[in-house]
Amino acid sequence: MSQPASSRVSALPAPADPRPARGGEPAAYPLDAVSKAIVEQLQQDGRRTYAKIGEAVGLSEAAVRQRVARMVDAGVMQIVAVTNPLQLGFRRQAMIGIKAEGNLDPVVDALTEMPEVDYVVITAGSFDIMVEVVCEDDDHLVSLLNRQIRTIPGVRSTESFVYLKLSKQSYQWGTR
Repeated sequence: MSQPASSRVSALPAPADPRPARGGEPAAYPLDAVSKAIVEQLQQDGRRTYAKIGEAVGLSEAAVRQRVARMVDAGVMQIVAVTNPLQLGFRRQAMIGIKAEGNLDPVVDALTEMPEVDYVVITAGSFDIMVEVVCEDDDHLVSLLNRQIRTIPGVRSTESFVYLKLSKQSYQWGTR
């Protein structure tokens, strides 16, 4: 009997070699055409069975299961349910630009520990770090900013970009 994968897939880079590539980024995990096709199948429908994926890519159910397990273990992708925060009672989403001083790693580490933060990226430009947050309401967002984010050592200033309407959210960028 085939097992469903889950709901959505978010493909993430993973090191094939633990040594960082140029620029400090992990080396890309090498994917052959069949593995890329598996990722694309799961990006279309993360609940698609391994048997159905196998039919589409020309592998057995067991071979697909093994490849998916290897890609998940290597960090190439995650199989997760993508939810609608509004439907779960989280009425406020925002992107927060953070200007920081000194080493950014401790600031990033503190941000990644916060359950309201679902996205953290170090950037070039006006802000050093951008984070996306999901909050229950405006009071929750204000509390998060004042009691947690702005109290992190190294944070100089923040600017909030409150989401008024989410027009597109997609994880189907393929594998190119």
